Amino acid sequence: MSDRDRVRPRAVAAGEPAPDRLGGAPEQQEQTATDGGTAVAGTDAPVGRRGREPGDAPRPADGSPAALTPPAETGASPAGVAAGGEPVATTETGWRRGLAESLAFLRRRMTGEYEVDDFGYDADFTDHVVVPPLKLLYDKWFRIETVGLENIPDAGGALLVANHSGTIAVDALMTAVAVREHHPMHRPLRMLGADLVFQTPFMGPIARKMGNTLACNPDAERLLSTGELVAVFPEGFKGVGKPYSQRYRLQRFGRGGFVTAAMKTGVPIIPVSIVGAEEIYPLIGNLKPLARALGFPYFPVTPTFPLLGPLGAVPLPSKWIIEFGEPIPTTGFGDNAADDPMVVFNITDRVRETIQQTLYRLLLRRGHPFLG
Repeated sequence: MSDRDRVRPRAVAAGEPAPDRLGGAPEQQEQTATDGGTAVAGTDAPVGRRGREPGDAPRPADGSPAALTPPAETGASPAGVAAGGEPVATTETGWRRGLAESLAFLRRRMTGEYEVDDFGYDADFTDHVVVPPLKLLYDKWFRIETVGLENIPDAGGALLVANHSGTIAVDALMTAVAVREHHPMHRPLRMLGADLVFQTPFMGPIARKMGNTLACNPDAERLLSTGELVAVFPEGFKGVGKPYSQRYRLQRFGRGGFVTAAMKTGVPIIPVSIVGAEEIYPLIGNLKPLARALGFPYFPVTPTFPLLGPLGAVPLPSKWIIEFGEPIPTTGFGDNAADDPMVVFNITDRVRETIQQTLYRLLLRRGHPFLG
């Protein structure tokens, strides 16, 4: 008998890497091809060399073991692996990861291993407590579509100027989620709010932890000069509290203080147009005496509030579109241009007109406010 006839493929020991299909010794490759079997880890003989035992699965007509048929040929995939070979996250894995992240968050809160800046911005708290429920509203309830996120710079300061509406300032929160979750650099948005926002129990401290601050030029200029994205809503309560009959008609933009802040820091102004917020709490009335008694700028009456009590606080699921327009430069106007009322007025009017025309266009694109 020749040496070639005496060669038999050996079994691969457990823990020993199996030889490559074409990378083993020539004798093993030739014998495997001749015998029609391959060695399997932890067995005493190569597969294909033994006889059929009772209880074995039937073999295909070609004689190959059914157990070795690749999943791609049978249409089945191994557990946790997609048809294309990509790993699939199981429910258990997601549950364990979520629990681990929650425990790590609690440990950081207890040990103080988190940072808060001079404005009270707590990124750890914002990411783990504030953003997750807002993302559900953003994705599932309002089904928000964003346009023009590429107009927001990847780094450096910029002032986002948006229309304001909706009875409750949900539009500001959704704009912050859009930038934080969908911009390529996931940048935080520092919003400027009215004094009432920060004086309100519970809401005020959370607004601070999200990095928001008072709508005043010193705070705005300080944030912009350090390269932050800042958002302002010049209509203020006039926009949020306007009746539903005036929806998507911009109110007065004030005296252009936001333009002055942008010009002094040399950052661009990005017009932001938000369609969808007007329908979440349609304002059909305003109880002014009650508003004055409570110190509010208005007390809203909507189709569901106060008629339905706490249920009236559930926003209607309107379809939203948020468009970030092309940046408007604030440089090149000469020295002391920020103190020139005509220059400031012209830029303010340009920003306002850009947002208004974009709102009209987006309304036509969206169509029905709830079926889109």
